[in-house]
Amino acid sequence: MFIHSTTDPITLKDVHNLASHPSVTEGTPENGFKVYFENELNKQAFLLIKLEDKKVLEGNDTDDYVAEG
Repeated sequence: MFIHSTTDPITLKDVHNLASHPSVTEGTPENGFKVYFENELNKQAFLLIKLEDKKVLEGNDTDDYVAEG
């Protein structure tokens, strides 16, 4: 699944007119995301955020799966 986010993660404001705003794309066309920013400064701030540990969680997406917890 490829996800598009039009909410700037720095300001939490909706971004309109996407063609004229900076963005960052991660992952593949099948499994990735694209996030848009209000301006280049916000994009650079986002890119400077360091995550301590990247973990990928894989779930069970079969029809008979019931999440417990």
